[in-house]
Amino acid sequence: MKSFYSWALDKLRVDPRLILTYCIIYFAWGMLMNWLGTEVQIARFTFWWQVISVYILYMVPISLLLRKLPFHAQYAYGLVAMGLLEFGGYFFKTSYAFPGNILDELIGIRNFTLGMALFFALYFPLGNWGVGKIYELIFKTRA
Repeated sequence: MKSFYSWALDKLRVDPRLILTYCIIYFAWGMLMNWLGTEVQIARFTFWWQVISVYILYMVPISLLLRKLPFHAQYAYGLVAMGLLEFGGYFFKTSYAFPGNILDELIGIRNFTLGMALFFALYFPLGNWGVGKIYELIFKTRA
């Protein structure tokens, strides 16, 4: 277990500007997705501030841990992370799925959480790629 902590700390020790870039991008992304999910009545957070706890406090550290891995590995590990998050969100009722939403109609109510996890797992490889590009553009250095 000690080797995992050493590995994780090494991955989390990055330029503070990179962490700030992740936080800004992920916060904006989270607010947009929460708004969109509410507008099209698919799902939403129970409270707006959950964007901070999920997108910044949960997803940013996971993104940092996964960022140097290949796309498929980021997606696979991201799927585990998002599966746990989605399951917990609906179990504890901190996320709200609108009844009869379009995903329920397309994939069925029993597959809703799985569908959400499969979709949101893409955030890790796509987020890492996007934040890396933005960071390089702004700070003229590789993330």
